[in-house]
Amino acid sequence: MKLHWSPRSPFVRKVMIVLQEKGMLDQVACVRSTVAFAAMPNRELQRDNPLGKLPTLVLDDHRTLFDSRVICEYLDTLGSGPRLLPDSGEARFSQLRWQALGDGLTDVLLLWRTELTRPTGVLEILPLSFESKVRATMALLEREAGQLDSAGFGLGHIGIVCALGQLDFRFLENQWREAFPQLAKWHERVSARESIRATVPQDDPSPGVVGENFDPKKPIIDFLTAQP
Repeated sequence: MKLHWSPRSPFVRKVMIVLQEKGMLDQVACVRSTVAFAAMPNRELQRDNPLGKLPTLVLDDHRTLFDSRVICEYLDTLGSGPRLLPDSGEARFSQLRWQALGDGLTDVLLLWRTELTRPTGVLEILPLSFESKVRATMALLEREAGQLDSAGFGLGHIGIVCALGQLDFRFLENQWREAFPQLAKWHERVSARESIRATVPQDDPSPGVVGENFDPKKPIIDFLTAQP
C-alpha cells in the first residue's frame, strides 16, 4: 500500500498511530506529499484523491481511501493488533464521538493557523469564534478525562491525542496543561505509548507548506489560562 504522507499533518499522524498499533508499518510505503491551503492542489496527490487532501491511502489493487477516519477504520480491520473501534454498543459510539471531537478540534486549529498567515491580516470575528470553540472543547475533554482514562485505547483517543499534538506543534506557549490539569494527566499517560511517541509532528523545510508570514512562537492568545 502507498500512503500520501506528511510529518506535519495531524490527520496523517492518526493513520501512522493506527499502523503502529496494528503492526502494519512494513506494509505501507509513505510518500511525502506537499499540500498547502492557499495553493493549487498537488497534481500527484490529486490523481489518487480528487480533493487533493492528506492522508490518502492507495491499496494494492489501486483503489484509494480517504479521509483519516475511513482509512483508520479500514486499517483497524487488518493487522495483528487489538481492535481500536469496538464492533457495537456504547463503547463503539464513545470512540466515534471522541474521534469526531478530536478531529473537529484539529480542524479549528488548522483554520486558526491559516488565518494567522493571511497576508491582509486576520478577520476580526474569526479569532473570537475559534477561541470559543477551542475553549469549549478543551473544557469538555477536561470533564471527560476520567472516562478517557478508563476506556480501552481506541480511535477516539487517537483523534484527541493528534488534536492536542497540533496545539503543541503549531501554537507554542499556550499553557493548556495548566488550564486543564486532568486532561494533561491523561495525555501524559497515553503519550507513553510507543505509537504516540514515534509519531510526534516534525517540521521540514518545504516552502510550499511553511508560510513566510507565520510566526510559530506566537501564542495562541491567553484564553487557555483565562477564566471563562
